[in-house]
Amino acid sequence: MSVMPIELGSVLEGVVTGITNFGAFIELPGGETGLVHISEIAEVYVKDVHDFLKASDRVTVKVISVDPKGKIGLSMKQANPSVRPAKKKFQPSFEEKLAKFLKESEERQQVLKRNTESKRGGRGSGRKAE
Repeated sequence: MSVMPIELGSVLEGVVTGITNFGAFIELPGGETGLVHISEIAEVYVKDVHDFLKASDRVTVKVISVDPKGKIGLSMKQANPSVRPAKKKFQPSFEEKLAKFLKESEERQQVLKRNTESKRGGRGSGRKAE
């Protein structure tokens, strides 16, 4: 059986054979294995590879590098521009995340302020001299 050479820029289908904290190993047609680095899994921030992939998943990948030792670098996000987490149906935009953070931050500030005022002697901490 002749092994098809893995060409830079080609889009292939492969199978996830292993997941690490820095990416996923993909077995390509012909038996070669490449790595999809965690930064190349999706357009969104990937904290945990397991949120996106599991062993034996079939995935479409693009070959983005082949080094002289034969290490193959792969990208899912360049092959599928709209990869989204499997578990999460809705992915909030940056603006939505920022708005949520600011709201929660404001609420935490209010709680801190209330707690601090009560320790200083309640609401009348700024008592006027009579």
